[in-house]
Amino acid sequence: MIDDTIAAIATPLGEGALAIIRLSGPDALAIAAKCFEPIGAASASPTDAATHTLHYGNIVAEGRAIDEVLLAVMRAPRTFTREDTVEITCHGGMVASQAVLQTVLAAGARSALPGEFTRRAFLNGRIDLTQAEAVSDVIHARTDLALAAANEQLAGKLSQRINELRDTLMQTLAHFEAHIDFPDEDIAPDTLAKLTDRLEAALEFIDQLLATANEGRILRRGIRAAIIGRPNAGKSSLLNQLLGHDRAIVMPSAGTTRDTIEETANIRGLPVVFIDTAGLREAADGIEAEGIRRSHESIGRAELILHVLDAGETFTAEDQKYLEEFSDKKRLFIANKIDQPRVLDLPVDCHETCALDGTGIEPLKDAIRDLVWSGAIRADMLPAMINARHQEALRRARAGLTDSLASLRDEATLELIAMDLRIAANAVGEVVGKTSTEDLLDSIFSQFCIGK
Repeated sequence: MIDDTIAAIATPLGEGALAIIRLSGPDALAIAAKCFEPIGAASASPTDAATHTLHYGNIVAEGRAIDEVLLAVMRAPRTFTREDTVEITCHGGMVASQAVLQTVLAAGARSALPGEFTRRAFLNGRIDLTQAEAVSDVIHARTDLALAAANEQLAGKLSQRINELRDTLMQTLAHFEAHIDFPDEDIAPDTLAKLTDRLEAALEFIDQLLATANEGRILRRGIRAAIIGRPNAGKSSLLNQLLGHDRAIVMPSAGTTRDTIEETANIRGLPVVFIDTAGLREAADGIEAEGIRRSHESIGRAELILHVLDAGETFTAEDQKYLEEFSDKKRLFIANKIDQPRVLDLPVDCHETCALDGTGIEPLKDAIRDLVWSGAIRADMLPAMINARHQEALRRARAGLTDSLASLRDEATLELIAMDLRIAANAVGEVVGKTSTEDLLDSIFSQFCIGK
């Protein structure tokens, strides 16, 4: 049981029309009652108010009004945390919201830790661990597709599949353990074949989930794409076209971009972090040299390279050097400035664009999506987009299940088969939080914002 009451500002800090201070815990109503002075016959003290009602009044401290507010009362268990919850909507701004928060803290609440409201929702059985992680994914979603995937997970679609997998493994494990307890009874051949088929189907399902890890990572974190090329090839103009607005300065003279510029764009539903880099050449001065050094750093961290070449210039030995230098990364070659007479003779296939008027930009976006995403983006893929933590747990589950199947085929002892199968079941349970440690929970919820 959680016996204290927490409070935090649940809206972004800074100036705004409104801010929300959230309280959750066994004393939430009593603490709010100490601070809230209802106004009008329709408003009531939080301790007397019916659940899911809204009340108008003032937050007061030491006999003076701190702010005019609306106070929402939500009684357990029909709340996000399954605890008594109060949400105070006050005027936005650093001073007003902090004053209201300090008032409720002085009345007996404790400052919430990052992600503590969601952690309580998990500990109280309101959501499982995958749904808790989906809360963070919803907040940080940068495209409609990422938001749709997060909402599918928040709705429990992934949890349902994981729980079905765990149930299958636990039922099979129970079957083997029953025969361990009664060693005089051998497993019938047809029963053994059914158990083997069941485990093979579970292994195939784990492989299907693991195959979504890359797409899940892209939707959550995005993919970094470095735009490289010689000075004045049109890199900054291309960045502006991909973003749909002017982000980088564009000038006719070469070497305008001296530093890297990063900006995220929605490319066919995928968040892509484009990095405009300084032109690759021998530096003319110290500032340009530093810009080129940073360009190489950014290219090293990028997962995709857009190599821009000027269609009106010849392909040089320097271009060939960069063609070979970055051959270990996914790349798209772009012949820009196709509005000019074509001189470039590129030894590889390339996409033709004119970054001044947008010619070729839409097909380029399709090419970016096709290069980083395997196949079409379908709605039925979204519920099973696993993250890095899920992937690590499922890999351990796969190893345990593979060992268990190998032992089964080799007619090893049932104890050995059961041991590996239990390892697999426990690893699957970690995904939804059926088997978890304090350190794991700390690691997950510490990444949340305070107030969520």
